[in-house]
Amino acid sequence: MMINEYVYFIGRSFLFAVGTLLPLVNPPAVTPIFWTMTSGASNATRSLLAKRIAINVLIMLIFATVAGNVILSFFGISLPIVRVAGGILVVASAWQLLNAKDNDTVHAEILAEKFTMEKAKDHAFFPLTFPITCGPGSISAAITIGATIQSASPAYSLINLTGTVAGILVVAIIVYLCLRYAAQFLYKLGSTGTAVFMRLSAFILFCIGVQIVWNGAHELIMSLSGDIAKLHS
Repeated sequence: MMINEYVYFIGRSFLFAVGTLLPLVNPPAVTPIFWTMTSGASNATRSLLAKRIAINVLIMLIFATVAGNVILSFFGISLPIVRVAGGILVVASAWQLLNAKDNDTVHAEILAEKFTMEKAKDHAFFPLTFPITCGPGSISAAITIGATIQSASPAYSLINLTGTVAGILVVAIIVYLCLRYAAQFLYKLGSTGTAVFMRLSAFILFCIGVQIVWNGAHELIMSLSGDIAKLHS
């Protein structure tokens, strides 16, 4: 295989991974939600959380890409079931954000006392990484990418995997940068703009959760309809 072919296949896998996963992860939309859910936390705590969330996203997406299909097959779980279950989690998290009260100064000070480094570590994975940042849609997409990069040739599979992992790494870096510099981003919006953006992001997240549930439910219904048709044929 020529070097140009290596570059072509790696570049194609890289762009495919970034183009597929980045819109689903959508770091800019996660930024106000992250800021709201860590209200009262210190800058050092938020910085730690941003780093941990980015690392968690990196590990989850790579794991889903490499071993997702194998694990689902082992437990007999289909992708539609993953979408329905994960979508319900997204809906629940978004509903809490939509009904959250605006934080005043006193409330923020109380949260600051309670939001310790230990609490930050406990919340880094659930719910801040999953399902807020890296939800079932992203995981399903990563599993699908893992299925598409497989080839009859082990060399081609390895090349495709290299480009895909590089793409996932870029997505994780963008997540870190958006969360790490959330204060600078939201400062330009102001308190009112931040509140509006947060509510809008929470509503969009709610809609995404409903869409994920519907996609999974639709696939299950179509599969059931096909089974019923076979029984009557």
